[in-house]
Amino acid sequence: MKLLALDTSTEACSAALFIDGEILQRFEIAPKTHTKLLLPMVESLLAEAELTLSQLDALAFGCGPGSFTGLRIATGVIQGLAFGADLPVVPVSTLAALAQNFLPELAFIAMDARIGEIFWGVYERNSDGFMELVGKEAVLPASQIEFPQKSAIGIGSGWRVYHDELLMKTEGFVTQIESDALPQSSTIATLGVYGFQQGLSVAAEFAQPIYLRDKVAQTERERAQTKLNHENG
Repeated sequence: MKLLALDTSTEACSAALFIDGEILQRFEIAPKTHTKLLLPMVESLLAEAELTLSQLDALAFGCGPGSFTGLRIATGVIQGLAFGADLPVVPVSTLAALAQNFLPELAFIAMDARIGEIFWGVYERNSDGFMELVGKEAVLPASQIEFPQKSAIGIGSGWRVYHDELLMKTEGFVTQIESDALPQSSTIATLGVYGFQQGLSVAAEFAQPIYLRDKVAQTERERAQTKLNHENG
């Protein structure tokens, strides 16, 4: 199995290549320079592995939630690569990637979503050793989170920004906090391979970002409709 994964959902920019169980990664924390870094990372990985895109089985990307601009960058690049090489794409949740980095029994993922909110998701390790979503991912104030009353680790920048509020809300169930963790394409590659094996890949045109915020999603739909109306005269 050969799969290329990308992630630009946060201030980190990364690309990874999964080759039959081995993973090569390029990772750099570089806010606002993702567009300059991402394709050179891809080219470097393929050159190191002596592969071309057409020799891959699939692509994967961090589809969100995360930075609006970052998600658009990754989506645009992954669609371009997928169309060019006729490859399927596996969208991978950035919250799932954060959980998979640590592989606990249970994880409470909280990424800072700005304007007083967090991206929230509860993930539990399954029998295959992969983190699976419990319930739904959401964007909401820290005071409104829902969670199972079991011991878990807290992961993500939300645990730094809303530390006291989240600890008070989770009532002592959080036994460890990893607030500096960022999604990495190496983990997205691992989840991408698993998703591909589970039949979760999609065609390039269906590889879309997940914003969670209805306002952003509505804006995207409005833009698409405006473009369609213009094309139809």
